Amino acid sequence: MSVREDAPVRLRARVEYDGTDFAGYQAQPGKRTVQGELEAALARLNGGVRIRVDGAGRTDAGVHALGQVIAFTWPGRLPVAELGRAVSALVPADVAVHDLRRASAGFHPRFAARYREYRYTVWNGPHSPLRERFALGVRDPLDIAAMARAGSALVGRHDFSAFGAVDRQPVRTLHWVRVRRAGSVVTIDVAADAFIRQMVRRIVASLLEVGRGSMAETAVGEALASRRPALNGAVAPAHGLCLRRVVLGRGPGTDRSETDEQRQDL
Repeated sequence: MSVREDAPVRLRARVEYDGTDFAGYQAQPGKRTVQGELEAALARLNGGVRIRVDGAGRTDAGVHALGQVIAFTWPGRLPVAELGRAVSALVPADVAVHDLRRASAGFHPRFAARYREYRYTVWNGPHSPLRERFALGVRDPLDIAAMARAGSALVGRHDFSAFGAVDRQPVRTLHWVRVRRAGSVVTIDVAADAFIRQMVRRIVASLLEVGRGSMAETAVGEALASRRPALNGAVAPAHGLCLRRVVLGRGPGTDRSETDEQRQDL
């Protein structure tokens, strides 16, 4: 597909990144961010003029993504297919841009997202430097069934002040919490319409305490109801967390072709 040079076009893509060396997704002065790298690459292709790149989620420092969705408005100086190859060649090795395509003129991934799913990975085995780059190493035995039962108390529409940083609008709809084990790998999948900052990592911190047996299953639901910081605001480390997928819905600026999943299974 090609576009005229005088015809700006809205584009979207799925972005994958290793968040280890990033200060998060969102651009910050003087810090290396995913948005900053994407915008720098596009500027090189646009005569030095910066183009804003919007994301579906603002992942924190050290958090990874397999299914981040981005969108930007391209002035139309390159065919879309050629632009995709050019951007991929210019972004650093810890970022990858996949499936660049046209979107509707008003498309914004943050508002078009029906829900987002994060996965937190725990390596519940002997010390493994390679596995623990992207997973939290936990040596204690974990009661997966107890963690799952505790997590079920969070499903639904609630005020999640107990499990997130201070937010003016802390009410969110949490669709599911799934805790599973495959050998020594424990995964905690959490899906919601949107998240308060650090919400998943605070939920994980509490569930791990339940799994260790040092926190009662009922304490998770009690913390939710109290709206006071669970575990005094304890947060699981960032490196075990990944934005797994963003499911697009019938939101503002979304046409029928955009009601799909931007997903890559872990």
